[in-house]
Amino acid sequence: MAAEPIMMSPICLVENQEEQLNLNPEALQILNKISQPVVVVGIVGLYRTGKSYLMNCLAGQNHGFPLGSTVRSTTKGIWMWCVPHPSKLNHTLVLLDTEGLSNLEKEDPKNDSWIFALTVLLSSTLIYNSMGTINSQALEQLHYMTELTQLVRAKSSSDYTGVEDSAKFVSFFPDFIWALRDFTLEMKINGYSVTEDEYLEDALKLLPGTNPKIQNSNMSRECIRQFFPKRKCFIFDRPTNDKNLLAHIENVPEDQLDSSFQEQSNKFRTYVFTHTKTKTLREGIIVTGNRLETLLKAYVVAIKTGEVPCLENVVTALAQRENSVAVQKAADHYSEQMAQRVSFPTDTLQELLDVHTDCEREAIAVFMEHSFKDDKQEFQKNLMDMIEKKKKDFLLQNEYTSVKYSQAKLQQLTEPLMKSISTGTFCVPGGHSLYLEAKNKVEWDYNLVPRKGVKANEVLQHFLQSQVAIEKSILQGDKALTCQEKALAAERAKKEAAEKEQELLTQKHKEQLQKMEAQERGFRENIAQLREKLEKERESLQREQENMLMHKLKVQEELRNEGFEKKSEKLRREIQLLKKEIVANKDKYLLDQWIIDMTDGVFSKETPDHTERAKKQATEKEQELLTQKHKEQLQKMEAQERGFRENIPQMREKLEKEIESLLREQEKVLMHKLKILEASGFQRQKAQIP
Repeated sequence: MAAEPIMMSPICLVENQEEQLNLNPEALQILNKISQPVVVVGIVGLYRTGKSYLMNCLAGQNHGFPLGSTVRSTTKGIWMWCVPHPSKLNHTLVLLDTEGLSNLEKEDPKNDSWIFALTVLLSSTLIYNSMGTINSQALEQLHYMTELTQLVRAKSSSDYTGVEDSAKFVSFFPDFIWALRDFTLEMKINGYSVTEDEYLEDALKLLPGTNPKIQNSNMSRECIRQFFPKRKCFIFDRPTNDKNLLAHIENVPEDQLDSSFQEQSNKFRTYVFTHTKTKTLREGIIVTGNRLETLLKAYVVAIKTGEVPCLENVVTALAQRENSVAVQKAADHYSEQMAQRVSFPTDTLQELLDVHTDCEREAIAVFMEHSFKDDKQEFQKNLMDMIEKKKKDFLLQNEYTSVKYSQAKLQQLTEPLMKSISTGTFCVPGGHSLYLEAKNKVEWDYNLVPRKGVKANEVLQHFLQSQVAIEKSILQGDKALTCQEKALAAERAKKEAAEKEQELLTQKHKEQLQKMEAQERGFRENIAQLREKLEKERESLQREQENMLMHKLKVQEELRNEGFEKKSEKLRREIQLLKKEIVANKDKYLLDQWIIDMTDGVFSKETPDHTERAKKQATEKEQELLTQKHKEQLQKMEAQERGFRENIPQMREKLEKEIESLLREQEKVLMHKLKILEASGFQRQKAQIP
């Protein structure tokens, strides 16, 4: 049972007015809104042969495409009807009805050829509709087949030849159905009963002879056999012998038509729905409604500018547009999912980075699903850059939220302490002890506050630094302490401050390592999904080329058996070229894999040692160097990230040199501190420094 149509009636898609082909904007808008894969069935044939009736039959309607009841052709240009596919879920069936070919009323028959070529390029299944039997006259009338080599190109190479280029037509041409209307002959050949398909194949055998009519019909036979490997034939009896009913057949209930015609129509409809494939381009690229719109616009622009529509150029232009959309769609997915899954501030940096990793993986999958022919991975690199920038924005947002929240909590907790300082509560004998008790309580209570975020320690450290001068003043004014006790207390305060600074430094360096590891995971995920996509593309291309090869070998054998050795030899050269192309594509894929494996190897090299060495360095840094060095290293990392895609080995080498340089600087600072400690006589503290 036919599904409810998306469109209640057909609409003109390509207008043929004043011998010019023009696109209907309203029809293009309909295609643009169809994001589902499309199954495109187009019909061509001589005028007044009942093409529109068959298309209405496929749409499940009596009315729709105009049938006409006179000798004048009704359909002009190409008409389109989009309906839900009756058996393929989430697919749209696009029916294309075309203007009748070889209409004597036309001044310029050139547009017939273009309409035929456009229908071939757009369709998943091409139906050729004709009256009576398949004979030389019928095949001569199908001369549009022989013109395809001049009207369509597969590749844009400047050194192509029409023969070599047309050899690739089989990879993207539709399946072929020949519908024979008002067929009255017995299905027999040499006295033996045959099927409709056997009848078609017998009719497509080349005939010997040099007669021009035979040569012309043979050219059509040869083109059908070479360009359309999957062929099917359906015969239809006359729908009814009542001329009045025939004149207005769109108003005739189906049960009033001849029973054999009803059976044949149902058989035809079932086959089309079951066997017509989703429209694809070379290498298995699935065509959606909006992609079909882009293809059609590119083809018609080429025709109107006097160029030959080239599938390779059209697909390249389509890929540019679609891949840009895929990048944005993937980036938007990342932003939306991060915003939904992250509650700021996160308790730790790793918590945020774990969510980032999941969202990045999903975003890459979205891009891989909607992109194609990103041969140089330019769009994938753009996505990586966009995600990295968005990740940094989320990190900054996380830090900002943490700072604000931590400052607010700390301000609440320090109010009693600050009030006591301002009222001179600690300016008494024993005041230093009271101050330390109050300050430690603030720090204790602050540490108990949950989910302050990644900047919690830094906010606390800034507060403690602001108390150094105040504590020193209280300490010096505390008359309950001796000079030696004050000196020891001051030294103890310095030691505690140094430990806090070192703890903060360790945290910052740990976070920096986590960021580097997250970036590494991101690169690994990109590589893993790229490898998977390349493998699928390789398998698709290999199947496509193997099918082409098998088809050409079959046609070659048939030509040899029919006694056409020269044509068989000509096809042998095409087969040799195709075999070379298959080998070349395998070599190209192996090179792509080698590059990916080499890139992946860079990540896994000495990662544990690198991490352990970085952790050791964190314990040797001083607070004075933290802010400056941290900023410098972040800037270098940003520059490295941009250069990483260009030259991974060089980036690794450069990063190692910078770490070594940073280590040397840290060692100099450490030696300077040791000398200061030795000069001040605190031998016990020096022994505690790692």
